[in-house]
Amino acid sequence: MKIINKIVSKVTQKRLQQIEFFRQHPEEVQISVLKQITETAKHTIFGKEHRFEDFTAQNRLSLFQENVPVSDYNKLYPYIERLRNGEQNVLWPSTIKWFAVSSGTTESKSKFIPVSKEALELCHFRGGKDIIAIYTNLFDDTQLVKSKSLVIGGSQQINSINNEFYYGDLSAVIIDNLPIWSHLLRTPKKEIALLPKWEEKLEKMVLQTIHENVTSITGVPSWTLVLLKRILQETGKTNIKDVWPNFELFIHGGVSFVPYKSEFQKILPPKTRYLETYNASEGFFGIQDDLSRDDMLLMLDLGIFYEFIPLEKFYDKNPKVYTVADVEIGTAYAMLISTNGGLWRYVIGDTVIFTSLKPHKIKITGRIKHFINAFGEELIIDNAEKALLQACIKTNANIKEYTAAPIYMSGNNTGGHEWLIDFSQKPNNFEIFINELDEALKNINSDYAAKRYSDLTLKKPVVHFAKPDVFYKWLKQKGKLGGQNKVPRLSNNREYMDELLKLNEL
Repeated sequence: MKIINKIVSKVTQKRLQQIEFFRQHPEEVQISVLKQITETAKHTIFGKEHRFEDFTAQNRLSLFQENVPVSDYNKLYPYIERLRNGEQNVLWPSTIKWFAVSSGTTESKSKFIPVSKEALELCHFRGGKDIIAIYTNLFDDTQLVKSKSLVIGGSQQINSINNEFYYGDLSAVIIDNLPIWSHLLRTPKKEIALLPKWEEKLEKMVLQTIHENVTSITGVPSWTLVLLKRILQETGKTNIKDVWPNFELFIHGGVSFVPYKSEFQKILPPKTRYLETYNASEGFFGIQDDLSRDDMLLMLDLGIFYEFIPLEKFYDKNPKVYTVADVEIGTAYAMLISTNGGLWRYVIGDTVIFTSLKPHKIKITGRIKHFINAFGEELIIDNAEKALLQACIKTNANIKEYTAAPIYMSGNNTGGHEWLIDFSQKPNNFEIFINELDEALKNINSDYAAKRYSDLTLKKPVVHFAKPDVFYKWLKQKGKLGGQNKVPRLSNNREYMDELLKLNEL
Protein backbone atom coordinates (compact mmCIF):
# COMPACT_ATOMS: atom_id res chain seq x y z
CA MET A 1 0.00 0.00 0.00
CA LYS A 2 2.79 2.41 0.88
CA ILE A 3 4.44 1.72 -2.50
CA ILE A 4 1.22 2.73 -4.31
CA ASN A 5 0.94 5.83 -2.17
CA LYS A 6 4.54 6.76 -2.92
CA ILE A 7 3.75 6.57 -6.64
CA VAL A 8 0.72 8.79 -6.10
CA SER A 9 2.88 11.13 -4.04
CA LYS A 10 5.33 11.51 -6.92
CA VAL A 11 2.50 12.25 -9.34
CA THR A 12 1.10 14.90 -7.01
CA GLN A 13 4.45 16.34 -5.94
CA LYS A 14 4.38 19.19 -8.46
CA ARG A 15 0.91 20.21 -7.35
CA LEU A 16 1.92 20.08 -3.69
CA GLN A 17 4.81 22.40 -4.50
CA GLN A 18 2.38 24.82 -6.17
CA ILE A 19 0.14 24.73 -3.10
CA GLU A 20 3.13 25.42 -0.87
CA PHE A 21 4.06 28.36 -3.12
CA PHE A 22 0.70 30.10 -2.70
CA ARG A 23 0.79 29.36 1.02
CA GLN A 24 4.01 31.36 1.22
CA HIS A 25 3.28 33.96 -1.48
CA PRO A 26 -0.48 34.65 -1.32
CA GLU A 27 -0.43 38.23 -2.58
CA GLU A 28 1.73 37.45 -5.59
CA VAL A 29 -0.41 34.49 -6.59
CA GLN A 30 -3.69 36.39 -6.22
CA ILE A 31 -2.51 39.33 -8.33
CA SER A 32 -1.45 36.80 -10.95
CA VAL A 33 -4.95 35.29 -10.89
CA LEU A 34 -6.53 38.73 -11.28
CA LYS A 35 -4.30 39.42 -14.27
CA GLN A 36 -5.12 36.08 -15.85
CA ILE A 37 -8.90 36.34 -15.58
CA THR A 38 -9.18 40.03 -16.56
CA GLU A 39 -6.82 39.58 -19.53
CA THR A 40 -8.81 36.54 -20.65
CA ALA A 41 -12.13 38.38 -20.35
CA LYS A 42 -11.15 41.83 -21.66
CA HIS A 43 -12.90 41.38 -25.01
CA THR A 44 -16.16 40.08 -23.51
CA ILE A 45 -19.21 42.30 -23.30
CA PHE A 46 -18.67 42.71 -19.56
CA GLY A 47 -14.94 43.27 -19.98
CA LYS A 48 -15.47 46.02 -22.55
CA GLU A 49 -18.14 47.72 -20.45
CA HIS A 50 -15.77 47.81 -17.48
CA ARG A 51 -12.55 48.74 -19.35
CA PHE A 52 -10.56 45.59 -18.64
CA GLU A 53 -8.22 46.43 -21.53
CA ASP A 54 -7.07 49.56 -19.65
CA PHE A 55 -5.71 47.53 -16.76
CA THR A 56 -1.91 47.42 -16.46
CA ALA A 57 0.47 45.84 -13.99
CA GLN A 58 0.70 49.15 -12.13
CA ASN A 59 -3.01 49.91 -11.83
CA ARG A 60 -4.79 46.58 -12.32
CA LEU A 61 -6.17 46.16 -8.81
CA SER A 62 -7.12 49.81 -8.30
CA LEU A 63 -8.85 50.14 -11.68
CA PHE A 64 -10.55 46.78 -11.24
CA GLN A 65 -12.05 47.87 -7.93
CA GLU A 66 -12.88 51.32 -9.32
CA ASN A 67 -14.54 50.16 -12.55
CA VAL A 68 -16.27 46.94 -11.49
CA PRO A 69 -19.09 47.32 -8.94
CA VAL A 70 -19.69 44.83 -6.17
CA SER A 71 -22.49 42.61 -7.42
CA ASP A 72 -24.94 39.92 -6.42
CA TYR A 73 -27.00 37.57 -8.57
CA ASN A 74 -29.64 40.22 -9.24
CA LYS A 75 -27.05 42.59 -10.70
CA LEU A 76 -25.50 39.90 -12.91
CA TYR A 77 -28.89 38.48 -13.86
CA PRO A 78 -29.24 40.43 -17.16
CA TYR A 79 -25.88 39.07 -18.36
CA ILE A 80 -26.74 35.53 -17.27
CA GLU A 81 -30.09 35.71 -19.07
CA ARG A 82 -28.27 36.67 -22.27
CA LEU A 83 -26.15 33.54 -21.85
CA ARG A 84 -29.21 31.37 -21.24
CA ASN A 85 -30.76 32.82 -24.41
CA GLY A 86 -27.77 31.64 -26.44
CA GLU A 87 -25.52 34.70 -26.58
CA GLN A 88 -21.83 34.05 -25.97
CA ASN A 89 -18.78 36.10 -24.96
CA VAL A 90 -20.90 37.92 -22.38
CA LEU A 91 -19.13 37.35 -19.05
CA TRP A 92 -16.41 34.93 -20.17
CA PRO A 93 -14.95 34.23 -23.64
CA SER A 94 -15.12 30.44 -23.78
CA THR A 95 -18.43 28.83 -24.69
CA ILE A 96 -20.88 28.61 -21.80
CA LYS A 97 -23.29 25.70 -22.17
CA TRP A 98 -23.58 24.57 -18.55
CA PHE A 99 -25.34 26.24 -15.62
CA ALA A 100 -25.19 25.10 -12.01
CA VAL A 101 -28.55 25.64 -10.31
CA SER A 102 -28.52 27.06 -6.81
CA SER A 103 -31.32 28.46 -4.69
CA GLY A 104 -31.65 31.73 -2.87
CA THR A 105 -32.56 35.09 -4.41
CA THR A 106 -35.45 37.35 -3.60
CA GLU A 107 -36.60 37.63 -7.20
CA SER A 108 -35.98 34.09 -8.36
CA LYS A 109 -36.62 30.59 -7.10
CA SER A 110 -33.26 29.39 -8.45
CA LYS A 111 -29.97 30.94 -9.49
CA PHE A 112 -28.32 29.79 -12.72
CA ILE A 113 -24.57 30.05 -12.26
CA PRO A 114 -22.61 29.89 -15.55
CA VAL A 115 -20.00 27.13 -15.59
CA SER A 116 -17.16 27.52 -18.09
CA LYS A 117 -14.73 24.84 -19.23
CA GLU A 118 -12.05 26.62 -17.20
CA ALA A 119 -14.22 26.69 -14.08
CA LEU A 120 -14.79 22.95 -14.38
CA GLU A 121 -11.25 21.86 -15.19
CA LEU A 122 -9.10 24.44 -13.39
CA CYS A 123 -11.31 24.99 -10.36
CA HIS A 124 -13.80 22.23 -9.52
CA PHE A 125 -11.88 19.25 -10.96
CA ARG A 126 -8.56 20.58 -9.75
CA GLY A 127 -10.00 21.15 -6.29
CA GLY A 128 -11.09 17.51 -6.21
CA LYS A 129 -7.61 16.37 -7.18
CA ASP A 130 -6.14 18.68 -4.54
CA ILE A 131 -8.14 16.86 -1.85
CA ILE A 132 -6.44 13.62 -2.86
CA ALA A 133 -3.01 15.25 -3.08
CA ILE A 134 -3.30 16.85 0.35
CA TYR A 135 -4.83 13.81 2.04
CA THR A 136 -2.38 11.24 0.67
CA ASN A 137 0.47 13.53 1.63
CA LEU A 138 -0.84 13.65 5.20
CA PHE A 139 -1.48 9.92 5.55
CA ASP A 140 0.89 7.52 3.81
CA ASP A 141 -1.09 4.50 5.06
CA THR A 142 -4.28 5.48 3.22
CA GLN A 143 -6.09 3.00 1.00
CA LEU A 144 -7.95 5.79 -0.76
CA VAL A 145 -6.26 5.37 -4.13
CA LYS A 146 -6.89 1.65 -4.61
CA SER A 147 -10.59 1.57 -3.83
CA LYS A 148 -13.88 3.32 -4.50
CA SER A 149 -15.14 6.70 -3.34
CA LEU A 150 -18.88 7.01 -2.82
CA VAL A 151 -20.00 10.38 -4.15
CA ILE A 152 -23.45 11.56 -3.06
CA GLY A 153 -24.67 14.11 -5.55
CA GLY A 154 -27.84 16.12 -5.55
CA SER A 155 -31.21 14.80 -6.62
CA GLN A 156 -31.45 16.99 -9.69
CA GLN A 157 -30.71 15.49 -13.08
CA ILE A 158 -29.19 17.25 -16.06
CA ASN A 159 -31.85 19.26 -17.88
CA SER A 160 -31.73 20.73 -21.36
CA ILE A 161 -32.68 24.34 -22.02
CA ASN A 162 -32.73 24.04 -25.82
CA ASN A 163 -30.57 21.01 -26.73
CA GLU A 164 -27.48 23.23 -26.56
CA PHE A 165 -27.49 24.45 -22.96
CA TYR A 166 -27.84 22.33 -19.84
CA TYR A 167 -28.41 22.85 -16.15
CA GLY A 168 -28.45 20.85 -12.94
CA ASP A 169 -27.09 21.12 -9.44
CA LEU A 170 -23.31 21.39 -9.27
CA SER A 171 -22.71 17.74 -8.39
CA ALA A 172 -24.75 16.62 -11.41
CA VAL A 173 -22.86 18.99 -13.72
CA ILE A 174 -19.53 17.72 -12.40
CA ILE A 175 -20.50 14.04 -12.65
CA ASP A 176 -21.75 14.47 -16.21
CA ASN A 177 -18.47 16.13 -17.27
CA LEU A 178 -15.96 13.91 -15.48
CA PRO A 179 -13.47 12.04 -17.71
CA ILE A 180 -14.38 8.40 -18.36
CA TRP A 181 -11.45 7.00 -16.37
CA SER A 182 -12.54 8.79 -13.19
CA HIS A 183 -15.75 6.75 -13.04
CA LEU A 184 -13.63 3.67 -12.34
CA LEU A 185 -12.68 5.22 -8.99
CA ARG A 186 -16.15 6.25 -7.85
CA THR A 187 -19.52 4.73 -7.05
CA PRO A 188 -22.44 4.59 -7.79
CA LYS A 189 -22.55 4.35 -11.56
CA LYS A 190 -23.20 7.56 -13.45
CA GLU A 191 -26.73 6.55 -14.46
CA ILE A 192 -27.66 6.04 -10.80
CA ALA A 193 -25.86 9.16 -9.58
CA LEU A 194 -27.89 11.30 -12.00
CA LEU A 195 -31.32 9.86 -11.18
CA PRO A 196 -33.69 12.77 -10.48
CA LYS A 197 -35.78 11.14 -7.74
CA TRP A 198 -33.85 10.89 -4.50
CA GLU A 199 -35.94 8.02 -3.10
CA GLU A 200 -35.31 5.85 -6.17
CA LYS A 201 -31.66 6.83 -6.28
CA LEU A 202 -31.22 6.09 -2.59
CA GLU A 203 -32.41 2.50 -2.96
CA LYS A 204 -30.25 1.86 -6.02
CA MET A 205 -27.22 3.44 -4.36
CA VAL A 206 -27.68 1.16 -1.37
CA LEU A 207 -27.93 -2.02 -3.43
CA GLN A 208 -24.90 -1.16 -5.57
CA THR A 209 -22.52 0.28 -3.01
CA ILE A 210 -22.85 -2.35 -0.26
CA HIS A 211 -20.88 -4.73 -2.49
CA GLU A 212 -18.08 -2.27 -3.25
CA ASN A 213 -14.81 -1.65 -1.41
CA VAL A 214 -15.70 1.87 -0.31
CA THR A 215 -13.04 3.74 1.68
CA SER A 216 -14.41 7.28 1.46
CA ILE A 217 -17.64 9.22 1.06
CA THR A 218 -18.09 12.73 -0.30
CA GLY A 219 -21.37 14.43 0.45
CA VAL A 220 -23.49 16.87 2.44
CA PRO A 221 -23.88 15.52 6.00
CA SER A 222 -27.70 15.40 6.00
CA TRP A 223 -28.02 13.35 2.80
CA THR A 224 -25.05 11.16 3.74
CA LEU A 225 -26.60 10.29 7.10
CA VAL A 226 -29.83 9.22 5.43
CA LEU A 227 -27.90 6.96 3.03
CA LEU A 228 -25.70 5.38 5.71
CA LYS A 229 -28.67 4.58 7.94
CA ARG A 230 -30.47 3.00 4.99
CA ILE A 231 -27.36 0.89 4.23
CA LEU A 232 -27.24 -0.33 7.83
CA GLN A 233 -30.94 -1.14 7.70
CA GLU A 234 -30.53 -3.11 4.45
CA THR A 235 -27.52 -5.08 5.68
CA GLY A 236 -28.66 -5.60 9.25
CA LYS A 237 -25.38 -4.13 10.53
CA THR A 238 -24.90 -1.53 13.24
CA ASN A 239 -21.65 0.03 12.03
CA ILE A 240 -20.34 0.84 8.56
CA LYS A 241 -17.07 -0.97 9.35
CA ASP A 242 -19.04 -4.22 9.02
CA VAL A 243 -20.16 -3.19 5.53
CA TRP A 244 -16.96 -1.53 4.33
CA PRO A 245 -14.06 -2.81 6.50
CA ASN A 246 -11.56 -0.41 4.91
CA PHE A 247 -13.62 2.76 5.28
CA GLU A 248 -11.48 5.67 6.49
CA LEU A 249 -12.62 9.13 5.29
CA PHE A 250 -15.72 11.31 5.15
CA ILE A 251 -15.30 14.43 2.99
CA HIS A 252 -18.05 16.87 3.88
CA GLY A 253 -19.17 20.41 3.19
CA GLY A 254 -22.18 22.56 2.41
CA VAL A 255 -23.47 22.93 5.97
CA SER A 256 -21.96 22.99 9.43
CA PHE A 257 -20.81 19.52 10.48
CA VAL A 258 -21.01 20.27 14.20
CA PRO A 259 -24.64 19.13 14.76
CA TYR A 260 -24.04 15.91 12.82
CA LYS A 261 -20.68 14.69 14.06
CA SER A 262 -21.96 12.70 17.03
CA GLU A 263 -24.48 10.92 14.80
CA PHE A 264 -21.72 9.93 12.36
CA GLN A 265 -19.43 8.77 15.14
CA LYS A 266 -22.12 6.30 16.25
CA ILE A 267 -22.17 4.48 12.91
CA LEU A 268 -18.77 5.07 11.28
CA PRO A 269 -15.60 3.19 12.28
CA PRO A 270 -13.63 4.76 15.17
CA LYS A 271 -10.65 5.29 12.85
CA THR A 272 -12.69 7.46 10.46
CA ARG A 273 -11.15 10.79 9.50
CA TYR A 274 -13.32 13.82 8.72
CA LEU A 275 -12.18 16.37 6.14
CA GLU A 276 -14.09 19.56 5.38
CA THR A 277 -14.16 21.26 2.00
CA TYR A 278 -15.61 24.57 0.88
CA ASN A 279 -17.16 23.98 -2.52
CA ALA A 280 -20.11 25.82 -4.04
CA SER A 281 -21.81 26.29 -7.39
CA GLU A 282 -19.69 29.41 -7.85
CA GLY A 283 -16.32 27.76 -7.23
CA PHE A 284 -14.05 25.57 -5.13
CA PHE A 285 -12.67 27.65 -2.27
CA GLY A 286 -11.12 25.68 0.56
CA ILE A 287 -9.76 22.39 1.89
CA GLN A 288 -9.03 21.31 5.45
CA ASP A 289 -5.31 20.53 5.15
CA ASP A 290 -4.72 19.80 8.83
CA LEU A 291 -7.25 17.46 10.41
CA SER A 292 -6.23 18.50 13.92
CA ARG A 293 -7.67 21.98 13.19
CA ASP A 294 -11.19 23.05 12.28
CA ASP A 295 -10.25 25.59 9.61
CA MET A 296 -9.57 25.31 5.88
CA LEU A 297 -6.78 26.41 3.58
CA LEU A 298 -8.08 29.08 1.17
CA MET A 299 -7.15 27.80 -2.30
CA LEU A 300 -5.61 30.84 -3.98
CA ASP A 301 -4.65 29.54 -7.44
CA LEU A 302 -7.83 27.93 -8.79
CA GLY A 303 -8.82 30.85 -11.01
CA ILE A 304 -10.62 32.82 -8.30
CA PHE A 305 -9.67 36.31 -7.10
CA TYR A 306 -10.88 36.97 -3.56
CA GLU A 307 -11.95 40.19 -1.87
CA PHE A 308 -13.38 40.76 1.58
CA ILE A 309 -15.64 43.37 3.17
CA PRO A 310 -15.80 43.58 6.98
CA LEU A 311 -19.27 42.36 7.87
CA GLU A 312 -19.99 45.30 10.14
CA LYS A 313 -19.31 47.64 7.19
CA PHE A 314 -21.05 45.57 4.52
CA TYR A 315 -24.11 47.79 4.23
CA ASP A 316 -22.16 51.05 4.27
CA LYS A 317 -22.39 53.11 1.09
CA ASN A 318 -18.74 52.71 0.12
CA PRO A 319 -17.17 50.12 2.41
CA LYS A 320 -13.45 49.44 2.20
CA VAL A 321 -12.70 46.21 0.34
CA TYR A 322 -9.72 44.11 1.33
CA THR A 323 -7.61 41.49 -0.46
CA VAL A 324 -5.55 38.69 1.09
CA ALA A 325 -2.79 41.29 1.47
CA ASP A 326 -4.57 43.18 4.24
CA VAL A 327 -7.16 40.95 5.92
CA GLU A 328 -6.86 40.38 9.65
CA ILE A 329 -7.30 37.35 11.87
CA GLY A 330 -10.60 37.19 13.74
CA THR A 331 -12.57 39.78 11.75
CA ALA A 332 -15.81 38.59 10.14
CA TYR A 333 -15.78 39.29 6.40
CA ALA A 334 -18.30 38.99 3.59
CA MET A 335 -16.51 37.24 0.73
CA LEU A 336 -16.44 38.49 -2.87
CA ILE A 337 -15.21 36.39 -5.79
CA SER A 338 -14.18 37.04 -9.38
CA THR A 339 -13.85 33.77 -11.27
CA ASN A 340 -12.78 31.97 -14.42
CA GLY A 341 -16.47 31.30 -14.97
CA GLY A 342 -17.37 34.96 -15.42
CA LEU A 343 -18.57 36.06 -11.99
CA TRP A 344 -17.19 39.52 -11.17
CA ARG A 345 -16.89 40.88 -7.63
CA TYR A 346 -19.75 38.56 -6.77
CA VAL A 347 -21.02 38.49 -3.19
CA ILE A 348 -21.32 34.79 -2.51
CA GLY A 349 -23.31 35.42 0.68
CA ASP A 350 -21.04 33.58 3.11
CA THR A 351 -19.17 35.18 5.97
CA VAL A 352 -15.72 33.97 6.99
CA ILE A 353 -13.03 34.72 9.50
CA PHE A 354 -9.31 34.19 9.01
CA THR A 355 -7.65 31.97 11.56
CA SER A 356 -4.20 32.17 9.97
CA LEU A 357 -2.24 34.32 7.50
CA LYS A 358 0.50 32.83 5.32
CA PRO A 359 -1.02 30.35 4.98
CA HIS A 360 -4.45 31.93 4.72
CA LYS A 361 -6.91 29.72 6.55
CA ILE A 362 -10.59 30.41 7.09
CA LYS A 363 -13.69 29.28 8.90
CA ILE A 364 -17.18 29.77 7.52
CA THR A 365 -19.09 31.70 10.15
CA GLY A 366 -22.50 32.04 8.53
CA ARG A 367 -24.35 34.06 5.95
CA ILE A 368 -24.60 37.79 5.46
CA LYS A 369 -28.29 37.68 6.31
CA HIS A 370 -30.20 35.58 8.81
CA PHE A 371 -30.80 32.12 7.43
CA ILE A 372 -31.31 28.44 8.19
CA ASN A 373 -28.99 26.10 6.32
CA ALA A 374 -28.62 23.14 8.66
CA PHE A 375 -29.52 20.68 5.91
CA GLY A 376 -28.56 22.56 2.74
CA GLU A 377 -32.00 24.20 2.44
CA GLU A 378 -30.66 27.78 2.36
CA LEU A 379 -33.79 29.30 3.85
CA ILE A 380 -33.50 33.10 3.94
CA ILE A 381 -35.71 35.72 5.54
CA ASP A 382 -37.30 36.70 2.25
CA ASN A 383 -38.46 33.09 1.79
CA ALA A 384 -39.86 33.02 5.31
CA GLU A 385 -41.69 36.35 5.01
CA LYS A 386 -43.37 35.40 1.75
CA ALA A 387 -44.39 31.95 3.00
CA LEU A 388 -45.78 33.30 6.26
CA LEU A 389 -47.77 35.93 4.38
CA GLN A 390 -49.34 33.26 2.15
CA ALA A 391 -50.18 31.09 5.16
CA CYS A 392 -51.75 34.07 6.95
CA ILE A 393 -53.86 35.00 3.91
CA LYS A 394 -55.13 31.40 3.64
CA THR A 395 -56.08 31.20 7.31
CA ASN A 396 -57.07 34.81 8.12
CA ALA A 397 -54.16 35.25 10.54
CA ASN A 398 -51.79 38.09 11.44
CA ILE A 399 -48.29 37.84 12.91
CA LYS A 400 -46.56 40.19 15.35
CA GLU A 401 -43.22 38.43 15.87
CA TYR A 402 -41.64 35.13 14.95
CA THR A 403 -38.40 33.21 14.97
CA ALA A 404 -37.34 29.88 13.53
CA ALA A 405 -34.47 27.44 14.05
CA PRO A 406 -33.46 23.94 12.95
CA ILE A 407 -34.37 20.68 14.65
CA TYR A 408 -31.29 18.53 14.27
CA MET A 409 -31.35 14.88 13.28
CA SER A 410 -31.05 12.48 16.21
CA GLY A 411 -31.12 8.71 16.10
CA ASN A 412 -33.81 7.72 13.63
CA ASN A 413 -35.54 11.11 13.82
CA THR A 414 -35.59 13.31 10.74
CA GLY A 415 -34.55 16.94 11.01
CA GLY A 416 -36.88 19.88 10.60
CA HIS A 417 -37.65 23.51 11.35
CA GLU A 418 -39.23 24.80 14.54
CA TRP A 419 -41.17 28.07 14.57
CA LEU A 420 -42.30 30.22 17.49
CA ILE A 421 -44.93 32.72 16.36
CA ASP A 422 -46.69 35.51 18.20
CA PHE A 423 -50.04 35.98 16.42
CA SER A 424 -51.95 39.19 16.78
CA GLN A 425 -54.78 37.20 15.18
CA LYS A 426 -54.54 33.43 15.37
CA PRO A 427 -55.25 31.32 12.26
CA ASN A 428 -58.77 29.96 11.92
CA ASN A 429 -57.26 26.51 11.37
CA PHE A 430 -53.82 25.85 12.84
CA GLU A 431 -53.11 22.66 10.87
CA ILE A 432 -53.97 24.38 7.60
CA PHE A 433 -51.64 27.25 8.57
CA ILE A 434 -48.75 24.80 9.04
CA ASN A 435 -49.51 23.03 5.77
CA GLU A 436 -49.75 26.31 3.87
CA LEU A 437 -46.46 27.51 5.38
CA ASP A 438 -44.76 24.29 4.35
CA GLU A 439 -46.17 24.31 0.81
CA ALA A 440 -45.30 27.96 0.30
CA LEU A 441 -41.71 27.34 1.37
CA LYS A 442 -41.49 24.45 -1.10
CA ASN A 443 -42.75 26.66 -3.92
CA ILE A 444 -40.47 29.56 -3.05
CA ASN A 445 -37.26 27.64 -2.30
CA SER A 446 -36.19 24.70 -4.48
CA ASP A 447 -33.54 23.55 -1.99
CA TYR A 448 -36.12 23.42 0.81
CA ALA A 449 -38.43 21.43 -1.47
CA ALA A 450 -35.66 18.94 -2.23
CA LYS A 451 -34.91 18.38 1.46
CA ARG A 452 -38.62 17.96 2.24
CA TYR A 453 -39.05 15.28 -0.41
CA SER A 454 -40.70 12.23 1.23
CA ASP A 455 -39.68 13.57 4.68
CA LEU A 456 -36.24 12.03 4.17
CA THR A 457 -34.21 14.96 5.49
CA LEU A 458 -36.77 17.55 6.67
CA LYS A 459 -40.12 16.81 8.25
CA LYS A 460 -43.09 19.18 8.27
CA PRO A 461 -42.45 22.35 10.31
CA VAL A 462 -43.19 22.34 14.02
CA VAL A 463 -45.02 25.56 14.98
CA HIS A 464 -45.68 26.88 18.51
CA PHE A 465 -47.95 29.69 19.67
CA ALA A 466 -45.91 32.28 21.55
CA LYS A 467 -47.39 33.56 24.77
CA PRO A 468 -48.09 37.30 24.87
CA ASP A 469 -44.98 39.41 25.35
CA VAL A 470 -42.58 36.43 25.35
CA PHE A 471 -40.36 38.09 22.75
CA TYR A 472 -40.46 41.35 24.70
CA LYS A 473 -39.42 39.54 27.89
CA TRP A 474 -36.60 37.76 26.07
CA LEU A 475 -35.24 41.02 24.65
CA LYS A 476 -35.50 42.59 28.09
CA GLN A 477 -33.46 39.76 29.58
CA LYS A 478 -30.82 40.41 26.93
CA GLY A 479 -30.81 44.14 27.67
CA LYS A 480 -31.90 44.83 24.11
CA LEU A 481 -35.11 46.77 24.43
CA GLY A 482 -35.61 49.73 22.09
CA GLY A 483 -33.28 51.13 19.47
CA GLN A 484 -32.46 48.91 16.55
CA ASN A 485 -32.72 45.67 18.52
CA LYS A 486 -34.89 43.08 16.84
CA VAL A 487 -35.97 39.50 17.34
CA PRO A 488 -33.76 37.27 15.15
CA ARG A 489 -36.06 35.90 12.46
CA LEU A 490 -33.98 32.91 11.41
CA SER A 491 -31.07 31.28 13.17
CA ASN A 492 -28.87 28.40 12.06
CA ASN A 493 -28.52 27.08 15.60
CA ARG A 494 -30.88 26.55 18.54
CA GLU A 495 -29.45 29.06 21.01
CA TYR A 496 -32.25 31.63 20.67
CA MET A 497 -35.01 29.09 20.13
CA ASP A 498 -34.20 27.04 23.23
CA GLU A 499 -34.09 30.18 25.37
CA LEU A 500 -37.41 31.42 23.97
CA LEU A 501 -39.16 28.06 24.31
CA LYS A 502 -38.04 27.81 27.94
CA LEU A 503 -39.37 31.30 28.57
CA ASN A 504 -42.58 30.42 26.74
CA GLU A 505 -43.23 27.57 29.15
CA LEU A 506 -43.22 29.80 32.24
